[in-house]
Amino acid sequence: MPFDAPTTDFISSIGAAGGSDAEAAAPAPRRGQPSSGGAKRAILIFASCALSSACEKNGTVSVDGSSTVFPIMEAVASEFQKFEPTRVSVAVSGTGGGFAKFCAGTTDISNASRPIGPSEVELCAKNGVEYIELPVAYDALSVLVNSKNDWAHDITTEELAKIWEPAAQSTVTNWSQIRAEWPDKPLHLYGAGKDSGTYDYFTEAIVHKEHSSRSDYTSSEDDEVLVKGVASDEGALGFFGYMYYAAHEAELKVLPVDDGNQENGAGPIAPAPNTVRDGTYQPLSRPLFIYVSKASRARTGVDAFVTFYLEKGWKMVGNVGYMPLPVDAYPLAIERFSAGRTGSLFHGGGSQVGVSIAELLRMEESEKR
Repeated sequence: MPFDAPTTDFISSIGAAGGSDAEAAAPAPRRGQPSSGGAKRAILIFASCALSSACEKNGTVSVDGSSTVFPIMEAVASEFQKFEPTRVSVAVSGTGGGFAKFCAGTTDISNASRPIGPSEVELCAKNGVEYIELPVAYDALSVLVNSKNDWAHDITTEELAKIWEPAAQSTVTNWSQIRAEWPDKPLHLYGAGKDSGTYDYFTEAIVHKEHSSRSDYTSSEDDEVLVKGVASDEGALGFFGYMYYAAHEAELKVLPVDDGNQENGAGPIAPAPNTVRDGTYQPLSRPLFIYVSKASRARTGVDAFVTFYLEKGWKMVGNVGYMPLPVDAYPLAIERFSAGRTGSLFHGGGSQVGVSIAELLRMEESEKR
């Protein structure tokens, strides 16, 4: 089932500046499998007026970055173009790959499954690219095994670290090495590629050092590749965003995670909307973002699209399988965008583990003051 979205009263509470009432005029997008094609895949969604003077005036909004955020962006872009002439081009090269293009000034918007990092801040500054950071949703990074796996029913963060730390390479290769009661079966690992914000966040949360892990695993920036790998391999263990698990529940089995911190809830806790909202699914809950170029914001098409994204796109977040932010968050994001407030709430530090929705709201309110 899709995740719950904020109430419809939210729209009237913040106004409907710019654009038609899209959510009333068209059905919500169907939750399902994202578009396939890997890190090089790209979609160019055209409005019916693609060759008209109106389209030429508004131009194209170019988007690249996170495969995790891609399904949200794809759904919002498709809906937006039913009512507006602007074309939206959405490509996927991972959070890191997206930031490389964005900070070089070649894209208008960058999808990101973690906050911007130090080297990316430096690159943007070098190229004179100012950015507006906008939180748009919440995700529960999930640990998955094959549906035929009948021995693993949960896992601890210590066990995950034992599996994924650099020292485990070519050493931890069997399920029995993780937990004594697990069988003597080969362990096959699947995870995000190194250009992915999912990889950055997972390594920071589990190994306690971003971009540090063993390298002898099947990696991809395309989450569908990872889904297919885990679904076809009985000895598999992988990690990727919750949406991709939710779209393939019959083929995969999710493992509840125990972080050993009683304050976050006792014992193993499974990723779910309620455990993300109450802060008990730790340390693998994380906010998702879009970054908008301040220079691009001055263009009518970009301004209209991002405004639509923030005012109406929240409903599609739940429909594609992620968790909308609380209703309080979206007016704050709209205010941040309208004011052209640049920089990051995370001060360019990259992945920030354990940031709750409540804390994210406090950060937003604090900056606003």
